[in-house]
Amino acid sequence: MIRRIPTTIDDFRERARRRLPRFLYDYYAGGSGRERTLAANATDWDTVRLRQRVLVDVDAIDTATQMAGEDCTMPLALAPIGLGGMAARRGEIQALAAAEQAGVPFTLSTVGICGLDELAEAAERPFWFQLYMIRDREIVDTVIDRAWAAGCRTVVFTVDLPMPGPRHRDTRNGMAVPGARAKFLKIGQVLSRPRWLWAVPLRGGPMSLGTMNPHVPAASDPDSFRRWIDTQFDPTVTWSDIDWLRAKWKGRLLLKGILDTEDAERAVAAGVDGIVVSNHGGRQLDGVASTAIKLAEIVRTVDSRAEVLVDGGIRGGIDVYRALALGASGVLIGRAWIWALAGGGRAGLDQTLAGIRDELRLAMALTGVKRIADIGPDCLDSKG
Repeated sequence: MIRRIPTTIDDFRERARRRLPRFLYDYYAGGSGRERTLAANATDWDTVRLRQRVLVDVDAIDTATQMAGEDCTMPLALAPIGLGGMAARRGEIQALAAAEQAGVPFTLSTVGICGLDELAEAAERPFWFQLYMIRDREIVDTVIDRAWAAGCRTVVFTVDLPMPGPRHRDTRNGMAVPGARAKFLKIGQVLSRPRWLWAVPLRGGPMSLGTMNPHVPAASDPDSFRRWIDTQFDPTVTWSDIDWLRAKWKGRLLLKGILDTEDAERAVAAGVDGIVVSNHGGRQLDGVASTAIKLAEIVRTVDSRAEVLVDGGIRGGIDVYRALALGASGVLIGRAWIWALAGGGRAGLDQTLAGIRDELRLAMALTGVKRIADIGPDCLDSKG
């Protein structure tokens, strides 16, 4: 049977669903609780209507901008994804290469399969590093120093994970569930995907948490990964830890997980360089607002005192445009790059990033703007 050519993120997601073991696909795809916030993250962008303009000279459109002080071909970065390297063989390395070719930043997760040292060897430009504050502060201190030594100059500190949200898909698939039944369930799912088994675990090993491997015992399987999260993520983290991190880290510091104006104000007061308006992709507290709904009021609160980025449900260049019109200086995409890589390999991710930029350029053309700096609230249809 001849399958259709994948074109959209949804096309690549369907391919990824067929290629990945069920527990891994659901780990990437799932949200917390009943997944209401997960769904709202995507659908609420559709309520933001653009103001179409015509007969404007848009011959020389430029999507270039700066994010975290870095020149980018478009206002987009690849977000950190835990276990992202299991989507394809050495997945984070492939994603890094695609991001560099596209001229946008890549963010390595603390719990990525590929580690800081491996990325540093492959990188041709500085990549970003996402950090969790775990209980053992000596480990955090060591990892920060390693990130700087690896060439990272931007740390994205995730603040909305004092404890993991209830992700029912993971439980149904036997992730971090004790007993033989759960173990055999996962084994069966892996054996049902022989191409993935051959390409990723067998030929793409080691399957361990690259950056954390020196610090985390037996981190080579999903159960160990989830148990480590349950025991090491720290519910006692407060703003004083941000003060410590700000004093420690010499580069740019972004706080990811801000969804409230008071927290945005505190972040600015703490001296961070930027914030990422985020609800962890709908994976933490089900029932909170989508990032599309919260973005504009947080931008007004920050009032240009720090950079404001946003993630959650971004699926194309039009969504990027919407975020910019609401006041963000850029976006992060997570599931979008995972689906492209898992469903189409490096070529699929290259195609997706090029497609996002093309769609952004089209949106700029049909709203009569040539530069990223020209996109603002007046580009929205207030009556739409």
